[in-house]
Amino acid sequence: MNNVYIYDGNFLNLLNLIMYLFKNKVVPGNIKMEGYLGCLFDYIITLKITNTYTLDNFNQKFGDYNMHIMYYVFLSNDKNKELIIYYYLLNYFKYGNNLSKMRNLNCVDRALKISKYVGNEAHKLKGFIRFKELKNHLLYASVAPENNVLEILSWHFKKRLKNEYWIIKDTKRKIISIYDKKDFYILKEEEWNLQELILDKSEELFADLWKTFYNTTGIKERLNERCRMNFMPKKYWQNMLEVSDEL
Repeated sequence: MNNVYIYDGNFLNLLNLIMYLFKNKVVPGNIKMEGYLGCLFDYIITLKITNTYTLDNFNQKFGDYNMHIMYYVFLSNDKNKELIIYYYLLNYFKYGNNLSKMRNLNCVDRALKISKYVGNEAHKLKGFIRFKELKNHLLYASVAPENNVLEILSWHFKKRLKNEYWIIKDTKRKIISIYDKKDFYILKEEEWNLQELILDKSEELFADLWKTFYNTTGIKERLNERCRMNFMPKKYWQNMLEVSDEL
């Protein structure tokens, strides 16, 4: 049988589960979020862990850099991300702060690559997000990222648009981030009654102006479609006003 340990999808609870497995010298067959259906030979185990660490405890223990790597892996869409974090931590106890140099270890190599991939996507989306103003002066934007980068984007726009009310919706995961000029809150779509979006009267005018600006600043004779795809991947176009019509 393949022992599969279940957690609730929370990063802190995942780390506490891993620490519990270390303490009890248990090697999991897999670690999965709640809702995992399992395979024929999977034995599903849900533990109730009482002695838990806080994020500050983990930061002091593993350092900001390693916590950053593990958190970005956690945000990724990699199907084995929990096991990658498990083995990354397991090797940390052996190599300490030299772990990031051990690229010959599969778990370290994959963790660093995945972390970079998640960071790159979040960085691109900071520039690709297009907000629309609604009639109640609320800014709204939608994204459909490969990885769960909504929290990273929210921290960015909390600083960038700190004096505005805004909502960012991840249409792929059906979650939304709501900012009230003080802090942001990430909720499931069904937890917030997001009514019909009615645009502000001026929004259509500004949308036309932005499209005109985009179309007139380019030089047709120097158009390089491959270069444009590298800097502006087509998977993001559906939520980008200036190119969505090209789809």
